[in-house]
Amino acid sequence: MRWLLLILFILPAMEIGVFLWIGGKIGPWWVVLLILLTGIIGISIARMQGMDTLNKAKVLMNKGQAPTEQLVDGICIFIGSVFLFAPGFITDTIGFFLVLPITRRPFKRIIAELIKKKMNNGTIIYRKW
Repeated sequence: MRWLLLILFILPAMEIGVFLWIGGKIGPWWVVLLILLTGIIGISIARMQGMDTLNKAKVLMNKGQAPTEQLVDGICIFIGSVFLFAPGFITDTIGFFLVLPITRRPFKRIIAELIKKKMNNGTIIYRKW
């Protein structure tokens, strides 16, 4: 929990620094345009990836299989969408890494291991019906 609070204080300061640095290089209006553009493109990609993941999960569930990989994909896409919705170049970069399928793989592994660890500790309880 402490690291989350630390991130909430440090990340905005870093974003402001990046805004000022890039704004000094290309101009403030271009920075605003880039922020809007990356946000719109990122959310569009996240929406497409999310719908694709949802459709794959539905197909697997209709076959009677558990969509475990799709659930982890959905978590990554959701977190990436939140980062893309927040204005800033650092958050947009993290968001794109989480939304794009190629760069999502390492994050999927980390999240899957975290979920397994929580299940083994009894923090997350899984029951079959």
